[in-house]
Amino acid sequence: MPKVSRDTATQGGDYGPVVELSEDLEPYTVDFRSFREDIDLTPLLKELPDGRCQCPHWGYVFKGELVLRYPDHEETFRAGEAFYAPPGHVPVHTAPGTEYVQFSPTEEVRRASAITLNRFPPLNG
Repeated sequence: MPKVSRDTATQGGDYGPVVELSEDLEPYTVDFRSFREDIDLTPLLKELPDGRCQCPHWGYVFKGELVLRYPDHEETFRAGEAFYAPPGHVPVHTAPGTEYVQFSPTEEVRRASAITLNRFPPLNG
């Protein structure tokens, strides 16, 4: 059975404000994310349909909090809570030190990541 941890993930890197370590476990990608500063992804998602992430994610918050903005409401997930983010959300990280793992359909998350994370040059590559 395929498996991955923060220590064994082979993709991603240190992008300064965010460390994103991932592995493809087809047909899903597992992302471990840690945030060093506040990040509102609104400006980075402007090229996506409706300016929102169209990829669904399932995950668990280890530390801090994750805020997901939708056209008509916000949802906040705190340490110890699992989450589901349907398409049409904007992630906002307002608690430095936030850490979570998310599971996403590989092809869909690749499209979103190509627009967002690739705007941060990796510090380790």
